[in-house]
Amino acid sequence: MVSTPRLVIAAPASNSGKTTVATGLMAAFAARGLAVSPHKVGPDYIDPGYHSLATGRPGRNLDAYMCGPELVAPLFAHGAAGCDLAVVEGVMGLYDGASGQGELASTAQVAKLLKAPVVLVVDASSQSRSVAALVHGFASWDPEVRIGGVILNKVASDRHEALLRDALDESGLPVLGVIRRAPQVATPSRHLGLVPVAERQGDAVDAVRAMGERVRAGCDLDALMALARSAPALADEVWEPAYAPAESSESPRPVVAVAGGAAFTFAYAEHAELLTAAGAEVVVFDPLRDEKLPVGTAGLVIGGGFPEMYAPELSANEPLRRAVTELALSGAPVAAECAGLLYLARELDGKPMCGVLDATARMSERLTLGYRQAVAVSDSPLAAAGTRMRGHEFHRTVLEPGAGPVPAWGMHQPERRVEGYVQRGVHASYLHTHWAASPEVARRFVEHCRAR
Repeated sequence: MVSTPRLVIAAPASNSGKTTVATGLMAAFAARGLAVSPHKVGPDYIDPGYHSLATGRPGRNLDAYMCGPELVAPLFAHGAAGCDLAVVEGVMGLYDGASGQGELASTAQVAKLLKAPVVLVVDASSQSRSVAALVHGFASWDPEVRIGGVILNKVASDRHEALLRDALDESGLPVLGVIRRAPQVATPSRHLGLVPVAERQGDAVDAVRAMGERVRAGCDLDALMALARSAPALADEVWEPAYAPAESSESPRPVVAVAGGAAFTFAYAEHAELLTAAGAEVVVFDPLRDEKLPVGTAGLVIGGGFPEMYAPELSANEPLRRAVTELALSGAPVAAECAGLLYLARELDGKPMCGVLDATARMSERLTLGYRQAVAVSDSPLAAAGTRMRGHEFHRTVLEPGAGPVPAWGMHQPERRVEGYVQRGVHASYLHTHWAASPEVARRFVEHCRAR
């Protein structure tokens, strides 16, 4: 049984202040000495970085599309083990989910799967009495979703607050916090959302501190904690990455180098856990700074991020580019997602990259965004041909050509197409996947590393 107190922080729509409030609550409760487990609904990689900064724990994602509804509670329980409180930041509006698939992957669905009370963050900047109708509509839409209270964000004045509170008195839902307009807690954004923590570490620390102070001053933390403790126990099993390799535990652990640093910030915590459980020694390196791959590298994982922001610096690190190319050409297992795909290309925005793939990449005005259904077109160290996975695309770049002679994936949603590259030991694609849904991916990858 999992009895961790928990809250889901949701909103009627995007840009209502969910990240500010959720991160601020995490920081405020952590400042009280509580062990806070941070979670984010959906495939977002950036918000969990701020959550991690606020709590000192890995930010984890709960994605009912990529992992399936049945894994949401077990993954939550894995991340929240031993914690005093879990705070789950929602995605988009409370009831918004995967396009055309009802409640799937919505914040509401995750709240129901976790049996967690919802705190609705309302941007009150352009309304007064209408706030009651808005809150009533969200609270009554799905009787299985339990909205336990409201936090009013961007409140202009004492008079504005009084009008809002009077209106909400008739709703039956308590006001658990009032947060005034505060530019200093804003965080900068660009083409794919907030700027990641790794790119603005000092400023991010200040921003998270400001969020915590603002939430602590404006919210009733005791009432919020009482609401979190009202969540019933979950009977779901706890997800575990444990796996016993066929080889003796005394055999050497192959080194899997994982790209990190400011240019490659997109990673799910469970991936490293699965690689480790499968018998690998996971070593993080920074392609912006390190001129060599970790000693003994047998396999390479290059996840997502923002290489387009660092193309000159990545290109200038010729020793590492050569090392990556030599490793890939040797047939070593290489798994590259999105940013990793661009890094393996011949060039990015005119800057030379690793040249492993005969393709060029450039920035685009068009945003490619959405969930995907995919099937592996051919065998690779990452997936056997025919392996079906769900994933997510999120980029403003274009790769030409988009698929190699042997593509990585055949896509089935939203349109049929092939995408990515499989050559030698390389599996490179725009598709982000969550390996917790298919742990055999990590096992297969490590087994190929061990066989070298």
